[in-house]
Amino acid sequence: MFEIIKSGGWLMAPLILCSIVVVAIVTERLWTLQTRRVAPEHLAAQVWNWLKNGELDDNRLEALRAGSPLGRILAAGLEHRHAQREVMNEAIEDTGRHVVHELDRYLITLGTIATISPLLGLLGTVLGIMRVFAAISTAGLGNPAALAGGISEALISTVVGLAVAIPAYILHRYLRGKVDDLVVRMERETMRLMNAVRGVDNAQELERPAKSKAARGVRV
Repeated sequence: MFEIIKSGGWLMAPLILCSIVVVAIVTERLWTLQTRRVAPEHLAAQVWNWLKNGELDDNRLEALRAGSPLGRILAAGLEHRHAQREVMNEAIEDTGRHVVHELDRYLITLGTIATISPLLGLLGTVLGIMRVFAAISTAGLGNPAALAGGISEALISTVVGLAVAIPAYILHRYLRGKVDDLVVRMERETMRLMNAVRGVDNAQELERPAKSKAARGVRV
């Protein structure tokens, strides 16, 4: 393995570093972007029960904010539940922008690696071909070892660049889609709760899941 890496040239070092970064980002994002961690099921229904029973105090509001990204958005709206609707919506949107930014963390880096890895491999190919032509101009065609070294460097760097880029691109698209799904889920749950708080007849929709799974209620 070391000989293969060595024969790929110095560009193998950044390619290996890119692969390590991809593994680290994907592992961290898969753990962080779990639905139960970002937008716990029936959280809005649980909060509605607190409101309806007069149990929503500052301690529970703070626990709600610290419990999950969805909880942060709900807490931002509930803090302004007695203010005008525009004020409440502005607080929700401002907090939502910060939450979405955190969900997108490292995805730009992952996408960048998916883009530059083939370019690094292509650069290795070009350098390898240049080495081949330099060997030909120096020793002619009678030095197969020098020619083989240049061709090996060209092929290995290309293969490694693609081997890093293809999984990185697939995982980037998957995580991008997961973030989009979570954002839609948080928007839906937030609007249901805020409409219920404002008196729109969504309260029954919030109560049904809370009654059916009261024992599993979200703990924050």
